Amino acid sequence: MKRPIAYFAGTGRGVPSTVFKNSDFASIGIETTDEWIIERTGIKQRHIAKTESATDLAAMAARAAMDKAGVHPGELDIIVLGTASPDRLLPSAAVDLQAALGASRAAAFDIGAACSGFIYAATVAEGMMATGNADTALIIGVEKLSAITDWTDRSTCVLFGDGAGAAVLKRSKQQRGILSTFVRSDGSLGDLLCRPSGGARHPFSQQVLDERSMYIKMNGRETFKNAVRSMSEAATRALDAAKLTSADIDLMIPHQANIRIIEATAKHANISMDKVYVNVDRYGNTSAASVPIALDEAIEKGVIKEGSTVLLVAFGAGFTWGSMVVRL
Repeated sequence: MKRPIAYFAGTGRGVPSTVFKNSDFASIGIETTDEWIIERTGIKQRHIAKTESATDLAAMAARAAMDKAGVHPGELDIIVLGTASPDRLLPSAAVDLQAALGASRAAAFDIGAACSGFIYAATVAEGMMATGNADTALIIGVEKLSAITDWTDRSTCVLFGDGAGAAVLKRSKQQRGILSTFVRSDGSLGDLLCRPSGGARHPFSQQVLDERSMYIKMNGRETFKNAVRSMSEAATRALDAAKLTSADIDLMIPHQANIRIIEATAKHANISMDKVYVNVDRYGNTSAASVPIALDEAIEKGVIKEGSTVLLVAFGAGFTWGSMVVRL
């Protein structure tokens, strides 16, 4: 087997201190129940940023990953950050994080792939390492979705949470690291999950505010169908590229959007649920942050051990989807 180009030298996560339970929706006037949300999504609670910014969460995760990797800010060559909810639209969230870390010699930029953002970021970073443009990379998925969620819309507000996950990639010198990657998108389906307004085409106006069209809008049924189909394809394509089968996988870490999507994806990928890491019940859908948060948790808990072969797979607005096989 060809030696991998990059390996995960350290991972980290950062989540807000405030926990918002299903029972708390009654306090903001949402007619729902704990049982209804759990049955349809598997979510019991999520972390909501009250005082923390997206940059704060990203920095928390980044510092944890860098500490585990034994890397200081001055060693970073690139910072690749996936997000759909940056603190501001200009400049990028990556350069705000760069400033917070003091990583002045790195090239920093954002990836706009929504929930697939972390896998896209890792794929881009690995590619830059392959061409000799970087030896050490920091990749982050961070979201403050609570800021772009319509808290009067029951169909979406029960789903999302805030958080960040990060990893340091270093050049591999052994048979561990990223074995394969796969990314795809289909922009023709973009309107099924989007923020209709607030950008340059439909900038903020009184009409936008009145229509609440600056918040996330989603066609749940169609998004569900596409998520299962695309994540199943992504899982198969990454395994094929790595010349592995589902039996070779020690753990699958899927995007934590909905327990039913996770279960359906595992079934299509022929991976039993006892080999699937699930934390959607405690975090909700944290978009680009969900895969790296779960990855860091699984390593910390010892679910992933040295030498474990892990399949990462995600699907997000765009639509985008992607996967990666990693030997940790």
